[in-house]
Amino acid sequence: MQEYQTTPAQIGQKLSTEELATLAKLEPQSIRSSLCRNGHWLGLRPVKLGNRRLLWDLAEVSRVLNGKVKKRKKT
Repeated sequence: MQEYQTTPAQIGQKLSTEELATLAKLEPQSIRSSLCRNGHWLGLRPVKLGNRRLLWDLAEVSRVLNGKVKKRKKT
């Protein structure tokens, strides 16, 4: 399995949905569809720009693609 790593220079960097789809080996529409239906894609929520583009945080994407999950707060 390939490990996706971020460097300090990439912290805060954003990816387009197309770039995310390439990294995740999916079609961009699969990601958009999940976002529309569930409000997230694998727990990630993008920044929505005024021109209807979506930007995804590279550090969070790397975390998810490496199989690391955030611990949920117990309620």
